[in-house]
Amino acid sequence: MIWGVSSHLISLVFLLSSSMICLGLSLTSLNLGLSYMIEWEIITLNSSSVVMTLIFDWISGLFLGLVLYISSMVMYYSGDYMDGDKEYGRFMYLVFLFVFSMGALIVSPNLISILLGWDGLGLISYILVVYYQNEKSASAGMLTILSNRVGDVGILLSISVMFALGGWNFVYYGDYLGDDWDLLKILICMAAMTKSAQIPFSAWLPAAMAAPTPVSALVHSSTLVTAGVYILIRFSGALEGSGVQSFLLIISCLTMFMAGLGANYEFDLKKIIALSTLSQLGVMMSILSLGFSDLAFFHLLTHALFKALLFMCAGLIIHSVSGYQDIRNMGGLVSSMPLTAVSMNLANLALCGMPFLSGFYSKDLILEVAFMSEINFLSFLLYSVSTGLTVCYTFRLIYYTMSGESNLGASVFISENYYCMMSAVVMLSMGAISGGALLSWVVFPEFYMICLSLGFKILALVVSGIGAVLGYILNIVSVSYNLKMLMSYSFVVFMGSMWFMPMLSTLSLSRLTFNVSGSLGQLGDKGWSEYYGGEGFFQGIMSGSSFLQVSQENMIMIYMKGFFLWVVIVFFLLI
Repeated sequence: MIWGVSSHLISLVFLLSSSMICLGLSLTSLNLGLSYMIEWEIITLNSSSVVMTLIFDWISGLFLGLVLYISSMVMYYSGDYMDGDKEYGRFMYLVFLFVFSMGALIVSPNLISILLGWDGLGLISYILVVYYQNEKSASAGMLTILSNRVGDVGILLSISVMFALGGWNFVYYGDYLGDDWDLLKILICMAAMTKSAQIPFSAWLPAAMAAPTPVSALVHSSTLVTAGVYILIRFSGALEGSGVQSFLLIISCLTMFMAGLGANYEFDLKKIIALSTLSQLGVMMSILSLGFSDLAFFHLLTHALFKALLFMCAGLIIHSVSGYQDIRNMGGLVSSMPLTAVSMNLANLALCGMPFLSGFYSKDLILEVAFMSEINFLSFLLYSVSTGLTVCYTFRLIYYTMSGESNLGASVFISENYYCMMSAVVMLSMGAISGGALLSWVVFPEFYMICLSLGFKILALVVSGIGAVLGYILNIVSVSYNLKMLMSYSFVVFMGSMWFMPMLSTLSLSRLTFNVSGSLGQLGDKGWSEYYGGEGFFQGIMSGSSFLQVSQENMIMIYMKGFFLWVVIVFFLLI
């Protein structure tokens, strides 16, 4: 307790008021066409100034306001979810630091000052993933932080490459970077791919589910995973017309397809939602690689609203069913948890792009613009199939959790009598219903001329309908007693395991990395550098000091030897 009031209530008031201020300022700057930059020069080195720079325009204000709004709901939600936890105060401080790091990243247009938020997100995400301090959390945390360190190295190398420009404010130079700066673009894309978990860095995102559910709601909606997309939106002017765009398009489409396919084989509730986040990140990256950064930012905002709601509903279900996360053990929740079921279905339908929910306004526009663009047949096929897979695993999730009867047994009492959690869910439900429409009408009133034939126009709707039918019917039909999947077991294992990416990221890659680093440690730190470095230097000093000590002990034998040596030297000199 702080001043007699719970800390989650203080967090709600503080973050919610800050969110309203940021949203008001962003709308004002959008209407007036204003943008403010604040620079604080720290040091000047060879005509290159190291400055702390902050940018306040409609993009940073809108995104920061949304992050603070979702964070306030997550903090308030945590009042019930983390109730009784011995380290509740530490958890709240860590979440505050996490939000601060994301805010520092959003308002930094400078590659050096952006490190404050970029590294802060990686470090605090590791601390939150290992919060429960068990073996699973430790493994997931190590995979998370090592994957994110690859992106940190990309940012550091891009800082050194950008030194030749005379500054690090990429908002000034982004539109003027030609083909000579492909290395800088590749490094920035690599950093963004690690943070947003694109192939081959996708394994850490489902593993990060070891964190508490409020952290998952924050990480997977508007903070950590969206940092890579946000920095590419800021760099979008530099990427236009470069070969990096084609590479990013294929990688993002493959990520979208791989995540959608893997979610249809998964039974862990939180991992299914995590894989859906990965799929939507692929959607954002793909449309960004086609040059439509405004649509990527639009989907970034709408996705944050319904994905935070989806995770909160999942956490409420897990909290109510005594910690079970396997969807095969759930069922009939629509009768025992009606408000949670309605909110979760709202979020799921928004994820599928159901008309007039928040996800429809951005996702449908992205698909139509992508179909209208000059993309190859593989990208078009991946777009279409991935859209169907999204609806397929969503309806599969609805079937297992909402319909039928509960398999938890009579010993588990299911209830949604949690005031803080239900209040946060209801508040975010309003965003999932009307957020997309408000953003579309107020912030993104741009007119897109869609010139598509009738077949392409209804393709997204047809594919979504086929996916919904397959996702629901395949789980209720009763086939023969022979399991048909056993006939293609290897194929099923490959598709359901994210294409062996977790195994490659943990066993093979880490084993190779640790073997190489162990050999370098034996040869370097414990070998040559020890022999000629600290240990060798120490032995040399000790030998010299021992000789000096012996020579100063005033022994007659030393004097006699010294006198004899002097006589011999003089004799040879006289000869």
